Amino acid sequence: MYDIKALYEAESVADAIRLLQEHPEAQIIAGGSDVLVQVREGKRAGAELVSIYGIDAMRGVTYDEEGAIRIGSLTSFSHIAADPIIREKIPVLGEAVSLVGGPQIRNIGTIGGNTCNGVTSADSASTLFAWDAIVELTGPDGIRKVPIQEFYIKAGKVDLRPAELQTAIIIPKKAYEGYFGNYIKYAMREAMDIATLGCSVNVCLTEDKTGIRDARIAYGVAGPVPMRVPTAEAAAKGQPVCRETVETFAKSVLEDIHPRDSWRAAKAFREHIAVEMAKRALTKSIELAGGEIRE
Repeated sequence: MYDIKALYEAESVADAIRLLQEHPEAQIIAGGSDVLVQVREGKRAGAELVSIYGIDAMRGVTYDEEGAIRIGSLTSFSHIAADPIIREKIPVLGEAVSLVGGPQIRNIGTIGGNTCNGVTSADSASTLFAWDAIVELTGPDGIRKVPIQEFYIKAGKVDLRPAELQTAIIIPKKAYEGYFGNYIKYAMREAMDIATLGCSVNVCLTEDKTGIRDARIAYGVAGPVPMRVPTAEAAAKGQPVCRETVETFAKSVLEDIHPRDSWRAAKAFREHIAVEMAKRALTKSIELAGGEIRE
């Protein structure tokens, strides 16, 4: 059923790097929810696999010394959704990953695997883009940290160098403190489906809740990789919390997104729902932040 040439189990990050150096053609496997499917389909027939699933140091959600939220790349979707730090500071990420697959997939699938796939439809990706996430990568030359927008190179390809693995995803304190967010996934079915379009918005309001200090918006499936929408962000920043601001923000997304026609949805349909999703996600984010949209 599974045509696997060899499976090597890493005991630590350093051991994983060593194994990847010794077997340069090997594929990293964590939960296996994607890799094993590809092997079974024959896309990776005869593969060598380096399993990092036993490296517990790459699991869990913690604060670092600067107050940033550090999410180990082997942390499962289920654990992220239930984690008290996530629920207190960035609950929208827990909500987003709770929309991935079904319970079995969420229990085994990891946030590192979801982002390293490089696919634009990953439910965690657009939310992490909206939170200015930083990807921690560890390899033979040590640790390097890459903004998530630079981590995605093109469809299905991310900035992973030879013998390197993603060890954590970091949300800087300045990126989450004072912000409230909402993620909307549009799919043909309510569960167990890939996003036709995903939209994540977060907002920081002024102290009196009448103005938008900052807003961020990111999409999945609006282009070949997840993407931020700077035109819409600029249209909302510094503006009053009112219906006109929300409408302008939503319409502005069309300046930057690049959806395509596919068997899942036509480009025109994706553009239509992108505007509506932006409107709803910003409205909900403002409400979560304690604001009230005036006419």
